[in-house]
Amino acid sequence: MLSVQLKVNNELGLHARAAANLVKGITFFQSSITLTRVDISRSADAKSILSVLTLAAPKGTEIQIVIDGPDEHEALVAIQRSFDSGFGEVSIQ
Repeated sequence: MLSVQLKVNNELGLHARAAANLVKGITFFQSSITLTRVDISRSADAKSILSVLTLAAPKGTEIQIVIDGPDEHEALVAIQRSFDSGFGEVSIQ
């Protein structure tokens, strides 16, 4: 089991398009992946877009990620890339 805490860094937070990009990038992993919004202790199944949207996580929200399964290391790398890239969204300055 792996656990890491990451911050939502894109301007619009973890909204519908960002959540869809996150879910799309991890659904093929066998490991179970849970996201927990640290400030309100609300958890979500990271492979379910509706579950992820219930987090309602704006920019700056700390998310605890717990991954458990045979490909947990690869899943962690994919999730970290997704968070680091702002869920694949282009930032407008």
